[in-house]
Amino acid sequence: MQTLYIKNMVCNRCILVVAQALQKLDLHAEKVSLGEVVLNESLTEMQLNSLDIALAAVGFERIDDRKARLIEAIKSKVINTIREGEKKFRKANWSDILSEELHYEYNYISNLFSSVEGITLEQYIIRQKIERAKELLFYDELTLSQIADQLGYSNVAHLSGQFKKVTGFTPSALKKTRDKSNVRKPLDEV
Repeated sequence: MQTLYIKNMVCNRCILVVAQALQKLDLHAEKVSLGEVVLNESLTEMQLNSLDIALAAVGFERIDDRKARLIEAIKSKVINTIREGEKKFRKANWSDILSEELHYEYNYISNLFSSVEGITLEQYIIRQKIERAKELLFYDELTLSQIADQLGYSNVAHLSGQFKKVTGFTPSALKKTRDKSNVRKPLDEV
């Protein structure tokens, strides 16, 4: 058995694409999840090179470095928590969530993330929340108040302030314009 770590996996479609790439190479995965593939067999160097080429062709990259794996785990946990909108996480403290899930002190996680990614972990979380807010606004199924609640904001004004700071628009203005180039970004580009 061998575990591989894959960069840029941010959604269920990514899992599907990586699983298909493995199948094309006749590699048998026991489990494919965000950022991680567990294979039934250990790969040779030649198989790893073929896999790297196949992954790169579909926008992914295998990562070996322990710190890079931790960064990907941080990103996956943030994205999953925001997308799932679990009630228990809405008002929870991100430092508690990440420390508990990743088994590292939050200061270490935060400092590592900032040094590698060039933005603070807090900024990354805000950007992910705003992208999710854009998505929810685009689908027009929830009120702004419901979106604020789902994303863990204390009120609509707080969401609107951060939204405007990140996008340059208020949520209402963006909703009216429906300019698709401003509305959505792929999660790996946030």
